[in-house]
Amino acid sequence: MSKVVIVGTLDTKGEEFKYVKDIIENEGLETIVIDAGVLGEPYFEPDIDRSEVAEAGGDNIKDLVEAADRGRSMEIMSNGAAEIVEELNQKGKVAGIISLGGSAGTTIGTTAMKRLPVGIPKVMVSTLASGDTRPYVGTKDITMMYSVVDILGVNSLSSEILSNAAFAVAGMVKGKKPEPKEKRPLIAATMFGVTTPCVEKARDYLENHGYEVLVFHATGTGGQAMENLVEEGFISGVLDITTTELCDELVGGVLSAGPDRLEAAGKEGVPQVVSTGALDMVNFGPIDSVPKEFKDRNLYKHNPTVTLMRTTAAENKKLAEIIAEKLNKAESKTALFLPLKGVSMIDAEGQPFYGPDEDKMLFETLRKNIDLEKVEIIEKDLHINDEEYALALAKKMIELIEEDN
Repeated sequence: MSKVVIVGTLDTKGEEFKYVKDIIENEGLETIVIDAGVLGEPYFEPDIDRSEVAEAGGDNIKDLVEAADRGRSMEIMSNGAAEIVEELNQKGKVAGIISLGGSAGTTIGTTAMKRLPVGIPKVMVSTLASGDTRPYVGTKDITMMYSVVDILGVNSLSSEILSNAAFAVAGMVKGKKPEPKEKRPLIAATMFGVTTPCVEKARDYLENHGYEVLVFHATGTGGQAMENLVEEGFISGVLDITTTELCDELVGGVLSAGPDRLEAAGKEGVPQVVSTGALDMVNFGPIDSVPKEFKDRNLYKHNPTVTLMRTTAAENKKLAEIIAEKLNKAESKTALFLPLKGVSMIDAEGQPFYGPDEDKMLFETLRKNIDLEKVEIIEKDLHINDEEYALALAKKMIELIEEDN
């Protein structure tokens, strides 16, 4: 029978974990408690003790206690808890998972949660949930709940937070998920605000032709999440319209998806239709946060918290070389679409990022570097958000998937 896994440090947060455990079990669910503490004896007896966790992480608890190295201990216990949770899930024993803590507890809990597939309920109560949660959430569906007060005892306020968290994971586990009406092949698509019309039109066409389209916001974690699902075998085709995350990786913007972006589909043999959406921009936070070396560049205040910077011709040349190198290595059917009249909503005549010279450099470099024996280049004398362009992308996606089957 699947159970709710509770991961935490029972030496320092034992009272709080016992409180959460009791609520979950009072809801009629069984639990598996994993102790990842190293400072002292557990507040109550776990189902999996800290020595097992340390061993799974590659060390032994006696050495960790004697060394008193907090960083080393957290690494070992995080990895050990993650290994154990993954093994439990492979045996069909995980219905949901919950944890709570400060920086150490959050790291241990979310490291374990990230080993579980999307769909398994994951709740993390954390003192860090009101800040930058990207390092903890990554690309998984982790529910972060801010603890408001530090997690130190069960008091009149913390009891409200902890009980809500416990009821949340219990409700998720007990809830009956609706069955989909029909299972359709999944296509992953990438979108930004400035490519939304294109993606919407392509999605509508594909869904009217028997496919289900998952749209990922190209914000760094969006691209990573998409490629993780490709690697996990969920995706039948990738409609990578918006490759803008490559700009942030190259120039130093805030929405990079890392150096491996645009590689998963090619490596996994998944058909892909790629375009140059939003390669005209690098993303930063509020305008005051733009690095000093970029102050004289073409900046556009998208909203109070987002500032865009126009890519230069030199940057577009480098972006094209990066794209060509990645696509030329693809082991999947691949088509590259070029919208010759603009790559985003604000890269059009009269718009702030209109850049025919920059776009020309992008397209010319792609033509020069793409291996035409591996990648088909399709040029359209259209803007990326023109309906005709969107439909051409969608039709090509279907063609490549059908050829691959």
